[in-house]
Amino acid sequence: MTHSYNFKAQAVVTLRACLTLAAVYFLTACTASDSNPEAATTQTKQEKITLSLAHGWPKGFPVFGESVERYKELVEELSDGRIIINVDSANRHKSAFGIFDFVKSGQYDIGQSASYYYGGKDPDALFFSSMPFDMTEQEQTAWFYEGGGLELANEVYAKHNIEVMLGGNTGMQMGGWFRKEINSVDDLKGLKMRIPGFGGKVIAGVGAVPTNIPAGELYQALERGTIDALEWVGPGLDLRMGFHKVAPYYYTGWHEPGTELLYFFNRDSMNKLPNWAQSILRNAAKLTAYNMTTSSFAANADNWATISSQFPDVKVKQFPPEVVQALKASNQALLDAEVQRSPVAEKILASRAAYLKKARAWTEVGEQAYLESMAN
Repeated sequence: MTHSYNFKAQAVVTLRACLTLAAVYFLTACTASDSNPEAATTQTKQEKITLSLAHGWPKGFPVFGESVERYKELVEELSDGRIIINVDSANRHKSAFGIFDFVKSGQYDIGQSASYYYGGKDPDALFFSSMPFDMTEQEQTAWFYEGGGLELANEVYAKHNIEVMLGGNTGMQMGGWFRKEINSVDDLKGLKMRIPGFGGKVIAGVGAVPTNIPAGELYQALERGTIDALEWVGPGLDLRMGFHKVAPYYYTGWHEPGTELLYFFNRDSMNKLPNWAQSILRNAAKLTAYNMTTSSFAANADNWATISSQFPDVKVKQFPPEVVQALKASNQALLDAEVQRSPVAEKILASRAAYLKKARAWTEVGEQAYLESMAN
C-alpha cells in the first residue's frame, strides 16, 4: 500500500523550515554583497547546482523511495529551483547495496540507505541503524540529535569521505515471516533467513544462517524456498510484498526496535557548495527524515488494520521465552566481543548503553506506564 503524502498538513512545518533557511541564505548573501555587491547579485540570479542521488530501493518504492522523492522536491522548492537533484533508484544503478561506494567515490553526490548494510566496509557502520534489544525510535532519535550519536556516526564516516544525516526511522520492526512455526531454539538451527545488520549476527549465534537480499528479490527467494524466513520492515511495507502468501507465521520484533536510514553526502561535493546550498541540503534532510518516520508509522497502522480484518490466515506470534533468552545471550556475547575489537566500537556502544539507560527510565514511567494503564 502506498501511503499518500499530506502536503496540506506539512505546510506549517515547511514554512518554518523555509523561514529558517531564508535567514541563513540572507546572512550568506549579505556577507557576499558586502565584499562584492554586483557579483553577489549575479550569483543569486544565475547560480544553478545539479547533484546526483542514488538510493537502494526499487523505483517508486513506498515510504523509503517516496521519501527520497520528497527530499528532491523539498530541496528544489527551498532553493527556488537553483538546486536540482537527479535521483537514481536501484532499477537504474543496479546495486541496491552499493550506495556507500557510490558516495565515497563521488560517483554520486548523495545517497540514501541503511548504515548496517555496510558493516563489511566498516564494522562500526553496524551501530547506526538499530541494535537488538536496544533503543526505540524515539529514544534513538534523541540519542542521535541530543546524545552525540550523529557526531559519532560522522566520526566513523569521515574517514570514508562521507557526511551523514538522519534519513527517517521505520519505527518498531516485526520479527519476520516464517514458513514454519518456531517453538524452540532447535527450530532456528540451520534456518536460512534474510536478516541484515547486528540482528543477523545474533541469529547466527543460535544456529541460523543469515543472508541479505535486495528488496526486489525477497518474495521470489521466500516463495522458491531459497530462504526459510525473512524480516523486512513491518505491515506498512510487508503486506504489499505478499510475504503472507507463502509464509503464514508473522513474528513480533526484537532485532530492530527503531531502524534509522541515513542520507550520505560526499564530503568533497558538499564542501564545494556555497553555504546556502549546504544549509538547504542538511535542513531538508532533517525535515524529510521526520516525514518518513510519520509516513512509516501511518502505513504500519493502516496495513495492520488490513491484516487484522482481511487476512485471518496470518498467524501473529511471539517468540517463546526460551528463544528470546537465547537471542539475548547471543547478542550480549557479540557486544562483549565488539567492545574488545576496537576503541571506536567501545566508545559508540558505551554511548548507546548510557543513553538507553537514561531514556528507558523515562519511557517506562512515561509511555510504558500509560500503555499499561490503558490495557487494564
